[in-house]
Amino acid sequence: MSGAQHAVEMTPNAVLVLAIGVLVATGVYLMLERSLTRVLIGFILLGNGVNLLLLVAGGAAGGAPIVGETPVGKMSDPLVQALILTAIVITLGLTAFILAMAYRSWQLHGHDEVQDDVEDRRIARLAARNEPSFEDADAEESGETLDDTAATVRDETDEEAAE
Repeated sequence: MSGAQHAVEMTPNAVLVLAIGVLVATGVYLMLERSLTRVLIGFILLGNGVNLLLLVAGGAAGGAPIVGETPVGKMSDPLVQALILTAIVITLGLTAFILAMAYRSWQLHGHDEVQDDVEDRRIARLAARNEPSFEDADAEESGETLDDTAATVRDETDEEAAE
């Protein structure tokens, strides 16, 4: 087999690359929405896009990765298959979790939209006015120098003070 034929085998199909791009872009866009249903669909699309990316990155198709059944040079990479299977299981678990959250939100509020956190809104208002979100006692000037503070602090390593 010549080098040109080998390069052709490793070139990914343009349709698969386009499908990966569309799935990942659509998934990311939907995950930025407030509706948990859209976030769920976005996560599923993103997961499928990444699975396809792993499949394409795994190289050309080959035989079953079983020693003795397929010659070593013709085997598929089993790592890619294991990663995709693991990603499918994780996606299924997260899908069930988000579905449960969306269902509970629908029961309690009649919608599945995630609202802003009250604390986040308070901090955003303070940031817009350029005010600190907390009081920093160390930032205020007390008039006491660092030497004065050090003199009043008890040093447990000082043997004279321990007696």
